[in-house]
Amino acid sequence: MSNTHWKFAIATALALLPASIAVAQEAVGPDPLSALCGGGQSNASICLSATLPAATSQTLQNWMSPDVGAAWRAGYKGKGVTITIVDDFSSTSKFSGNFGIGTQTQRHGEWTREEASMIAPLATIRSKDFSTSSSVALAPGLNVLNLSYGMYAKAGYSPSQIGWSAEEASIISYATKGTAVVSKAAGNDAVAVGGVTSGQQDYLDLALVGKASAIFVGALNSNGTTSNKATMAWYSNTAGTNTAVQSHFLVVGVTGDKTGLYGTSFAAPIVAGYAAIVGSKFTKATSTQITNQLLNTARTDTLANYSASVYGKGEASLSRALAPLSIK
Repeated sequence: MSNTHWKFAIATALALLPASIAVAQEAVGPDPLSALCGGGQSNASICLSATLPAATSQTLQNWMSPDVGAAWRAGYKGKGVTITIVDDFSSTSKFSGNFGIGTQTQRHGEWTREEASMIAPLATIRSKDFSTSSSVALAPGLNVLNLSYGMYAKAGYSPSQIGWSAEEASIISYATKGTAVVSKAAGNDAVAVGGVTSGQQDYLDLALVGKASAIFVGALNSNGTTSNKATMAWYSNTAGTNTAVQSHFLVVGVTGDKTGLYGTSFAAPIVAGYAAIVGSKFTKATSTQITNQLLNTARTDTLANYSASVYGKGEASLSRALAPLSIK
């Protein structure tokens, strides 16, 4: 295999649509940011600066962990933290679901953006279409990036052989240097992170392995408790045997039976929201410190037949992550 550098052409959103969910191709209502976030380089800087106001709905929904309500009551809602959603905001592909505020039909990025904003309602939310190739800009203060997509191509290359666009190169750099928390959907192929499916690999997964402030996020069928332990969703990728992945792998409940939305696409925004909430308490903490706090406080006693090769560090626990007076 040659050492020629090459560039990806396909970004794939990591939502899983069961047969009962129809994919709507017609526009139901324009996304207020889609005109800014679509197209090429000319719109990229505008897209990056486009923000949504803080979510008006601050109601604990039945798909959320009770820890979220406890964090809100303690006054931690993501204030002062910026979450940037890198996703699809311009395609014609839309699908339906309900986060508890009524059935909507939206693009993939509109769904992941809404979910993160509902978890961390006082965080600043930015949107960047993944079809643009410009760098992801960071805001002042703590930054969290949500990646509910993968970059798939023929298996057998190493990440160092990839001629990344400025977009993914910036994301990988931030995760390497610990300048932004990167919440990455683990994937829906029921293999270990970085595994091969139908001759393809997610090279964005591979590029983030071992990076200081990257978190891979898998999906559980429910929010686990000690009396009702959660199991891995059948589709979710797992941590596998690589300890560098295991040590940066979390799981959260994706209750598609309540929302109609399945896939690790809807696990990553929960952890992105958790990172913002934790950052709104520990306001002087670095991205790497926030990442480690979430990883090191994960629970294993809420998971059925816990194994690090399946669940990594365990189920993200917002209450445990917020418990100390300070973090190092």
